[in-house]
Amino acid sequence: MGQDAFMEPLSSMVGIFLCKIYFLLIAGVCSGLKVTVPSHTVHGIRGQALYLPVHYGFHTPASDIQIIWLFERSHTMPKYLLGSVNESVVPDLEYQHKFTMMPPNASLLINPLQFSDEGNYIVKVNIQGNGTLSSSQKIQVTVDDPVMKPVVQFHPASGAVEYVGNITLTCQVAGGTRLVYQWLKNGKPVCINSSHSLSPQNNTLWIAPVTKDDIGNYSCLVSNPVSEMESDIIMPTIYYGPYGLQVNSDKGLKVGEVFTVDLGEAILFDCSADSYPPNTYSWIRRSDNTTYVIKHGPRLEVASEKVAQKTTDYMCCAYNNITGRRDETRFTVIVTSVGLEKLAQKGKSLSPLASITGISLFLIISMSLIFLWKKYQPCKGRFTLEKKPIHFRNILPHQKIPYCVSSSLLFLVIRKKLKGRPESVYRKAQTFSGHEDALGDFGIYEFVTFPDASGVPRMPSRSAPALDGVTGQDFLGTIYEVIHHIPAQQDNLE
Repeated sequence: MGQDAFMEPLSSMVGIFLCKIYFLLIAGVCSGLKVTVPSHTVHGIRGQALYLPVHYGFHTPASDIQIIWLFERSHTMPKYLLGSVNESVVPDLEYQHKFTMMPPNASLLINPLQFSDEGNYIVKVNIQGNGTLSSSQKIQVTVDDPVMKPVVQFHPASGAVEYVGNITLTCQVAGGTRLVYQWLKNGKPVCINSSHSLSPQNNTLWIAPVTKDDIGNYSCLVSNPVSEMESDIIMPTIYYGPYGLQVNSDKGLKVGEVFTVDLGEAILFDCSADSYPPNTYSWIRRSDNTTYVIKHGPRLEVASEKVAQKTTDYMCCAYNNITGRRDETRFTVIVTSVGLEKLAQKGKSLSPLASITGISLFLIISMSLIFLWKKYQPCKGRFTLEKKPIHFRNILPHQKIPYCVSSSLLFLVIRKKLKGRPESVYRKAQTFSGHEDALGDFGIYEFVTFPDASGVPRMPSRSAPALDGVTGQDFLGTIYEVIHHIPAQQDNLE
């Protein structure tokens, strides 16, 4: 019974308290008064002014508007800062020069902001009308110093050898509060793995051991709620290599590790490998089971005509004097006459066409020469006089005889006729000759006239004694008639 008597008053008190809370919530919602703030957390910079914006609104008639600002820290009671009724401001005398409000605007200005001003600020608005309406909001304020530019240092400064050394990167900041550190490699966050680790505050990065993949541009990004700054980029020195040693040439044919070079051709070989610092290169030639260094440096020029053997083995060695590592690659140079064989094959492939072209040109030129020879010297080398009778009885007067034959026979008749005449007669005959072209071939001709085809005789330019056995009438006939009488002079011709 005693326990029940104790529980009844307690239950009634809890019920009344819940009813009051419910009534306040209903009143705040239904009253139409609403107080809003852009953000419930505002970050400020020490030494600068901070503005806390507040907005409120209502839909009922109001005779008085009261605004109150309170300040509280963790585990402390709220302190009154200042308040206003309508447009009259009543500040706390302790803070009257630090906090400013201009009603009916409920926003608060804090100037200057100090670390002691960090905490929660509560604004409460009361409206007096038919009743009293109240609403409030809380804003958390933080105060920080801006971040100064960080500086990254790495150790050892001389660098580290791949798979042997370690590198430590440390980010240092001269000023700033609530600092957050982040490491970047080539502009992206560094991935933490078995070889990368961070200190508890992330301001130190350890890389152990270093590898070639750790080469890059490192920077430290430091931020806090009011600012952020990034350090200058640094590139730790990491020694590595050689990797990927290979030999290339500007000429020749490369198949695997064999270079084919044309005889008489100079070829330039280039040896390269990925390494830091750069490698030192040596060229070694093997001959008769012995090897000897022929040159130092990344390039080697080989003149094929100076190679004693058609097949020669070479080797390029790369050495990194910091890492102590070396690598080598072997290759073979074969000196051949590939270029000449290709040229010969090319000539063979063109020989049928060249032959056809040559034969065609030969035939065209030959036919042209034959045509010209027949046209201008049709009987040269073909017509010869023999001591035999020449019979033309079958040739009729109206038929044509080749010019060379008729002219030659006429020459015989005329020469027979002029035989025994003085030299002056020959000169005269040359003067009046009408066969200058034939003269070079057959001798001296006397210009005489012959009757044309109509049978009308023509008189000669001067009298000419007849040949022995040939009458003047016979001589004055046409050429065909003279030739017709020639067989009768067989003895003379012979």
